[in-house]
Amino acid sequence: MIISDQIATKLKDKHGVTPAEVEQCFLNRTGKYLIDTREDHVTNPPTQWFVAETNGGRKLKVAFVLKAGKVYLKTAYEPNPKELAIYNTHG
Repeated sequence: MIISDQIATKLKDKHGVTPAEVEQCFLNRTGKYLIDTREDHVTNPPTQWFVAETNGGRKLKVAFVLKAGKVYLKTAYEPNPKELAIYNTHG
């Protein structure tokens, strides 16, 4: 997983999320990856996301781009109720 310095700082300072928690979410994921189709968030390759729990039970929404076989983290934070509902329905 590739985490730029800018993203690492945002995770820590804005969301209080550690890289270890993000890794745990990837390992603990039980649903599928969804594509972010919101106009402001469309990327090429597409931004994918999911909701999963850390080993400590904290739910996080994780957004990333898969490019050339590598995962580039875009963000990770505690999901809002709307995001949880979307993932519970479609993930």
